[in-house]
Amino acid sequence: MRALLVVNPAATTTSARTREVLTHALASDLKLEVAQTQYRGHARDLAQEATEGGETDLVVALGGDGTVNEVVNGLLAGDPDPDSHPRLAVVPGGSTNVFARALGLPNDVVEATGALLDALRDGSERTIGLGLAAGTPGSVDEGVPDRWFTFCAGFGFDAGVVGRVEQQRERGKRSTHALYVRQVVRQFLVEANRRPGALTLERPGGTEGTTESVEDLALAIICNTAPWTYLGNRPIYPSPDASFDTALDLFALSKLSPPAVARYATQLLTSTPQRGPHGKHALSLHDLTNFTLHSQVPLPFQMDGDHLGLRTSVTFTGVRRALRVIV
Repeated sequence: MRALLVVNPAATTTSARTREVLTHALASDLKLEVAQTQYRGHARDLAQEATEGGETDLVVALGGDGTVNEVVNGLLAGDPDPDSHPRLAVVPGGSTNVFARALGLPNDVVEATGALLDALRDGSERTIGLGLAAGTPGSVDEGVPDRWFTFCAGFGFDAGVVGRVEQQRERGKRSTHALYVRQVVRQFLVEANRRPGALTLERPGGTEGTTESVEDLALAIICNTAPWTYLGNRPIYPSPDASFDTALDLFALSKLSPPAVARYATQLLTSTPQRGPHGKHALSLHDLTNFTLHSQVPLPFQMDGDHLGLRTSVTFTGVRRALRVIV
C-alpha cells in the first residue's frame, strides 16, 4: 500500500526521536513517503497533491486535530465521494486529539501506531460523516471558501476562547487544560453578547419551502460526534447523541448570565453519553442535515479547535459517508 505520512513537527506530544521510530514502524508495512509541514495549511496542500496524483492509497496524519482537519480538507478538495480519494489514518500527536479518541484510538502515540498497523493488516476501516461549513449566499460572508470539519464547530463564545488560547500559544504558552480554563473565564468577563445573544438559527421547517428560526442565541456548538472535547481525561458531552453515522447536532444557549453559566458549566462537566446539558435556556437539536447561523455582529468562529476569524453568517451541512478511515 502506497502511503503518505504527513508530520507536524510542532505537535505538542511528540519528539523528533518518537517521530523517527514511528516512521520506521509504518515503513515496515507500507510503501511510505514522509512530508513535514512547514506552514499553516501545508498539510492540506500535501493531502490534496497526494489525492490528485492518483497513486496514494492512504494518508496518515501525525499531529493534533488541526493537522487532521487540514489533511481531511486536502483529501476532499475535489470530490466528496469517499471512493475518489485515499483513506485517512490518524496518529494522535496533539494536546487533546478529540477526533482520534472519538474513533476509539489510543491517546498514546506508540499505542495508536500499533493499533493502526493492526487495522491495516486486518483491513479494518469505516466510512464516517463530516460537517461542511460555507459562507451563506446573500451574506457578506458568501465568498468564504467551504471547509470540512471532523468533530465540531463553534460560533460565538467557545470560538472566542479558542482564539484566546491561540494567542497565548503564539506568545509561547503551552497548550494545557489549565490554559483553556483561564481563557474561558477571561472570555466570559469580556463577552458583550451574553443577554440577549446575537445569533439566529434558521433551518428548514416541517412544511416544504418554510423556515423555522430561533433568535437571541448567545452560544452555538455544532457537533459531528461525541464527545465534543476533553478536559484532561474527562469527556464533555453537550450533544451526547452526535455520531459519525448521522448528520450534525446543535447545542445552543440563549443566556450567559453568571447563574446560567454556572449551571450549564456544571452540567457539561458532569455530562455523560446518556445525558447532556438541559434547561429552559438550552437548545438541543439532533441529526440536522442543513441549517444556518446568522449573527447581528461579527463573532468568532472555529472548526476542530482552529480559530478562523470573525463571521456574520455560516451555513452548515451534515454529509453522511464522506470519508474512509482506518480504525
